Amino acid sequence: MRVSVEALGSAREPHMQVNSEQMLAMLLQSGSIEMGWRRSELTRFDYGAGEIILPRRHVETWARSGGFRYLSISISDAVLRAVCDGTASEVELRNAPKLEDKRVVALVAAVNVERIAGFPSGRLFLDSVEQALALALVNNHAVRHYDVRVYHGGLGPARLRRITELVHAEIEDELSLHKMAETAGLSTAHFSQMFRKSTGESPHQFVLRHRVERAKEMLVRRDKPA
Repeated sequence: MRVSVEALGSAREPHMQVNSEQMLAMLLQSGSIEMGWRRSELTRFDYGAGEIILPRRHVETWARSGGFRYLSISISDAVLRAVCDGTASEVELRNAPKLEDKRVVALVAAVNVERIAGFPSGRLFLDSVEQALALALVNNHAVRHYDVRVYHGGLGPARLRRITELVHAEIEDELSLHKMAETAGLSTAHFSQMFRKSTGESPHQFVLRHRVERAKEMLVRRDKPA
């Protein structure tokens, strides 16, 4: 998942753009934009800070704006396909000039809070949010319905032990969701589902808890008299 802050400048004439990757845009300030698939047929939308646009990709879109800043979040094709169990060559999502989806709004807002803080939770947090966003978008906003597999049970003891050993070994490093899934021998989507069923936590929560426990242990050792 790629996260960046972009600025859409004020323009008197509409300009055409085509998104080659699936993205979400969250307004960081109020503003207005006129959009349409034809230069001569634009519809005006007024936005408040925090509202989200879900554009169609590979489609020519004309836009004219009064100018505003927005948070741009891209969702990779690999993750979108993974939540469909790899059955789709490409996932097509519906255009939504104003996305009404509380779960997506909450997830994007969490990414923005993380960005403002300087991304202290690292890559694993963003990987986990990307998985959750992809799942919500595919379930509720795909052009055609995809059956997202529901996994039963959980990870076996051997896999859980390998994951725990990996977390302990790389507790100070930038651990990714992909590496955890690879260690378990599973796809990221499958791993995330099975891991939560096994532990009651997301991979990110699991790693964060172990980091906190490690920090507490280090404090206790430091405070012990020599």
